[in-house]
Amino acid sequence: MNSKPKVVITDYDFGDVDIERGILEAAGANVVALQAKQEADLFEEARDCAAIMNQYARVGAETIARMERCKVIARYGVGVDIVDVDAATDRGILVTNVRDYCTEEVADHAIALWMALARSLPAYDRATHAGVWRWQSGAPVRRLRGRTMGIVSFGKIGQAIARRARAFGTEIIAYDPFLPAEVARELGVELVTKDALLARSDYILMQAPMTKETHHFLSDAEFAVMKPGAILVNTGRGPTVDNKALYRALTEGHLAAAGLDDPEEEPAKRATWDPADNPIFTLPNVLITPHAAYYSEESIRAAREGAATQVAKVLTGQTPDFPVNADALAVQS
Repeated sequence: MNSKPKVVITDYDFGDVDIERGILEAAGANVVALQAKQEADLFEEARDCAAIMNQYARVGAETIARMERCKVIARYGVGVDIVDVDAATDRGILVTNVRDYCTEEVADHAIALWMALARSLPAYDRATHAGVWRWQSGAPVRRLRGRTMGIVSFGKIGQAIARRARAFGTEIIAYDPFLPAEVARELGVELVTKDALLARSDYILMQAPMTKETHHFLSDAEFAVMKPGAILVNTGRGPTVDNKALYRALTEGHLAAAGLDDPEEEPAKRATWDPADNPIFTLPNVLITPHAAYYSEESIRAAREGAATQVAKVLTGQTPDFPVNADALAVQS
C-alpha cells in the first residue's frame, strides 16, 4: 500500500500534469490524473484520496460522501459552482480556488468581443471573404463615445473592464448588489438596479458567477426591456444567459448581436457535445469563443501552480492562500 497521500486530478486539458506533479511530489504526495467526464468516474479514486483537484469535472455530494480521507478540494480557477461546497463543509473538507490569476485576460477578452461586435467586424470579414467590398456590409455601426455600457457583477474583472471601456468614451453603469457603493464611486461608476441597467445600456457586459440566483439572469423578460439594437457580451458563466431566449431576441431583431465566451450548455463540462444542439450557433450575429477568456500562457501556468500549491500547503500543514469555506469550517469546529 502506498503510504504517500494521494492527490486526484479529476480532469485537465493542458496536455500533461507535469507542473502539478512537480509541486505535489515535492510535498510528498502521489498524483493520479484522470479524465473524468461524469461524476461516477471519480467514485473509486476519490474514496482514499487526501486531496482532489478539478478543472471541469463536477465534484458533487455523491463523490464527497465516498471520501474517507480527503482534506482539500482545489479548483483550477475562481468559480466553485462545480464543487458542492456545502457537502464538503459538512464533511470537514476545505475547498480552495485560485483568485486573480486571469483578471487581465478576461477583461481584455470582454473588450475584444465588445469591440468586434460594435464595429461589425464579423460581418465585414464575411463580406470581404465573399468578394463584397462595401462599408455598408456591416451597417449600422454606431459611435462608441457617449453610449452606455452596463456591467453586471462589478468585482475585480468588472472593474478592469470598466477601466478599459472608459478609454472609448462610454458611460459606465454597473449592477452588483454585493458591492459597497463607495467602491463604485471611487471608480466613477454609477451603481444601478438591474432594471435600470437593462433599460439604459447600449452594451451589456455580463461577468456574473454561477449561483442559484444568477441562473438565467437574462431571459425573455430581461431581453424585452433592453434597448433595441443593444449588444450583449457574456464572459461570465454560460448558464447565466438563457440561450433560447437570447436566440429569440436576436432573430426577432430586438438585440443587434451577442458575444459569448461559453454557451449555456458549457460544452467542456459535458461528456459529448454538438453545436447543432444549440441554435445560437447558427446565427451570424453571435460570436462565440470556447471558454477561452481566461486563457494566456501565463494565466494557465498561474492557475496550475496556484491550485497545486493550495493542495501542497494543506497536505504539509500550512495555511492555503485561497480558502473558500474556511470560515464555515471554523464555525463547525
